[in-house]
Amino acid sequence: MEKYIKPNRTNWEKLTQRPSAEQASLAELVSQVFADVKQDGDEAVKKYSLQFDRADLQSFSLNKKAFETASKMVPDDLKAAIQLAKRNIEKFHAAQVETSRVIETTKGVECWRESRGIETVGIYVPGGTAPLFSTVLMLGIPAKLAGCENIVLCTPPGKSGEINPAILFTADLVGITSVYSVGGIQAIAAMTFGTQTIPKADKIFGPGNQYVTAAKQAAQSLGVAIDMPAGPSEVLIIADNTCNPTFVAADLLSQAEHGTDSQVILLSDNELITDEILAELDQQLLKLPRKVIAGKALDNSKAIVLRNISECIEFCNLYAPEHLILAVKEARKLISKISKAGSVFLGNYSCESAGDYASGTNHTLPTNGYARSYSGVSLDSFVTKITFQELTKEGIMNIRPAIELMAEAEQLFAHKNAVTLRLAGE
Repeated sequence: MEKYIKPNRTNWEKLTQRPSAEQASLAELVSQVFADVKQDGDEAVKKYSLQFDRADLQSFSLNKKAFETASKMVPDDLKAAIQLAKRNIEKFHAAQVETSRVIETTKGVECWRESRGIETVGIYVPGGTAPLFSTVLMLGIPAKLAGCENIVLCTPPGKSGEINPAILFTADLVGITSVYSVGGIQAIAAMTFGTQTIPKADKIFGPGNQYVTAAKQAAQSLGVAIDMPAGPSEVLIIADNTCNPTFVAADLLSQAEHGTDSQVILLSDNELITDEILAELDQQLLKLPRKVIAGKALDNSKAIVLRNISECIEFCNLYAPEHLILAVKEARKLISKISKAGSVFLGNYSCESAGDYASGTNHTLPTNGYARSYSGVSLDSFVTKITFQELTKEGIMNIRPAIELMAEAEQLFAHKNAVTLRLAGE
């Protein structure tokens, strides 16, 4: 993890850059997989599952027995932990349900808005080196609360086609029964076009690596909505002399272990504290089972000492992190200054892992700087909002002059006539 001491502002933009794959070759690969899946459906999905995941699949649709078997394999204490997380996530997201309110904008003119669940949603759950069964909770729960009729879940298989039992247990707990052992670009392509087995989705959700992110962006270009361009995980931590270096190092590593393309950023106004954190980071890294992965992620990461906490906030807003931890004194006083971040964790005891699993907030968040213009997943992500209006005769008469004058000014006379003819003789 490279350290920078009070870098010149002209270099800040460069320091915010994330690690990235070769975009041209990535786009070419996505385009090829999409074309094959569109043409050959299930056969192309099987071909790419063998090529990318080394899984020789005869079928990738899971039956009821697979869920029953998986449930028996999940330890009771883990089941209890998942159920606790489920309750908290449900509580937080249920509070986001909007009550429809009828607004009388002018006498005789009533307007309101109602939500409708998106009919078919596709959920991508990363598997591979870290099977994220927690993502099933984060996406399945709001989808259910929103009233989505069909929830399709794709997740990468192991070499023999198996899916992590905790993923299946969690899917069953949430009420998702359409689960397919397909991952990567081919999974996103299958949910984009639909195959003989996998339904076409109206909107695709879920985090993933740069391949999944590129595939989701390709899906969006083909008319399928996506939650956001969520790519490799990242965290930015602002720490002052009141932080606990052990805690900060652990939080940095918790994101670094996601994948070699993850990135973690440490900002501080204190070089001594920064050095203590980096020393603790080295010690903790040696004890991690995923130390090789985390170590490679740290190669892409930075510790930056700035002049004061205000500069740290300014740099943070430029970076627009997925996760932001404020390990500083009186962290709440800085909230109003944070303008670009996916999810924020305040104080020494608010570890990012809490948001990943069980605090109740959603962990599907914008990465790679997209927090500048995207929000994290919420209940709103799974609904469309329809506006309604009802006008009485008195109502249309009250706004008639405005409509007719505006329509005529735009030279849209049929628009004007739609009002004038209704009120002919009035």
